[in-house]
Amino acid sequence: MDFKKKKVLVVGSGKSGIAAVKLLLAAGADPVMQDGNDKLTEEILREKLGDVVVADGQSLSFVIGPLTGEMKQSLDYVVLSPGVPTDNDFVNDLRTYDIPILGEIELAYSFEKGNVLAITGTNGKTTTTSLLGEIMKNHTRNVFVVGNIGNPYTDEVTKSEEDSVTVAEISSFQLETIHAFRPKVSAILNITPDHLDRHHTMENYQKAKEDITRNQTKEQVCVLNYEDAYTREFAERCPAKVVFFASAHELDDGFYYKDECIWKAENKEKVKLMNIHEMSLLGIHNVENVMAAIAMADAYHVPMETILQTVRSFKAVEHRIEYVATKKGVDYYNDSKGTNPDAAIKGIRAMVKPTYLIGGGYDKQSEYDEWIDSFDGKVVALVLIGQTREKIAECAKKHGFEHCVFADSLQEAVDYCSSHAKEGEAVLLSPACASWGMFPNYEVRGNMFKDMVHAVK
Repeated sequence: MDFKKKKVLVVGSGKSGIAAVKLLLAAGADPVMQDGNDKLTEEILREKLGDVVVADGQSLSFVIGPLTGEMKQSLDYVVLSPGVPTDNDFVNDLRTYDIPILGEIELAYSFEKGNVLAITGTNGKTTTTSLLGEIMKNHTRNVFVVGNIGNPYTDEVTKSEEDSVTVAEISSFQLETIHAFRPKVSAILNITPDHLDRHHTMENYQKAKEDITRNQTKEQVCVLNYEDAYTREFAERCPAKVVFFASAHELDDGFYYKDECIWKAENKEKVKLMNIHEMSLLGIHNVENVMAAIAMADAYHVPMETILQTVRSFKAVEHRIEYVATKKGVDYYNDSKGTNPDAAIKGIRAMVKPTYLIGGGYDKQSEYDEWIDSFDGKVVALVLIGQTREKIAECAKKHGFEHCVFADSLQEAVDYCSSHAKEGEAVLLSPACASWGMFPNYEVRGNMFKDMVHAVK
């Protein structure tokens, strides 16, 4: 894809939008940065971009608010930031002009010189991506960990070389706008209801996840979760060669968990790889994440010794069932990344002590029945904050769980837990909801929680 002298609209001025503009300038394009937030100004957008080089003959322009018809007709490409819904009126109007619409991932991939290992799924993406990134760094010299993990692909791709490896965490939002993107090894970790406010139906959400394999062939590999009904069914029509991992079934071919160990089965031979107590990650969901990373690295022909040494030394990702501190004999855990019920189920299942659970937040149209059922007598009190607190409390009551407490802020929730939890119990922030409305993102929510815990006397 040649962007030289092409007029490219970049929609959105967040981290990925800024990185896209910089890459397009480096490629000789004439980017137009557009943002619908009327509180922004061109001066603010220029400040966000920092020092950028606009060569002679190039142009960089800014639009706050809607585009004119004349501007739309002049465009050669549109690059959408992941936060922009692909079915909104603005995007649908651009389609009537027959302008190719790309996402940040597709834009970056058009400059990729090396190999890409890409991971998607409802939960576990960040842990699996981080672990696989560490494995690859211990295997080869030129590795980039990018995507939904917080490091824009467009920031790193110009450093790629023929022998480099890019490990990418890809969200369903990012997969909506791919065209040629084709990873050497992909993985779909699981598919459970999430982001239905954006995708509207599970069918749309599932298709977005499956699109990570859209351009793969049997020469590439896709790692799938045997325990997930969606991914197991998808294996029958997956265009790539499928490698399964399983946490509850012994496989004849693939990676599986049995007798507290991870095994590899291939050509009727079954080899024990490691005991799960050799790693520091908690919970069966992390056993699945580890198996997925092992399977992907193995498909890339990384020596198993390198893979397992990295797994043994790998520490938990921040904000994912992260131990914070012990105060007055009470253990505090930060699972702010548990932004949907399925992720939060994994959080509470990882707890081994009676637990005060802090939940609630922005409503993504999720249902909370399975989350409440997963408490299994382990939750002492459910302390609820945010927009969803009444909805969750009603659901809890329906399932026979009565001990719900409303708090008006995260600080109030932490204060309640610290004053009621007894020695030998635990406090877990695992909201089952997005952070929006109360916090800019789950990282801010998690960091505030940790600060509050450390301040407990």
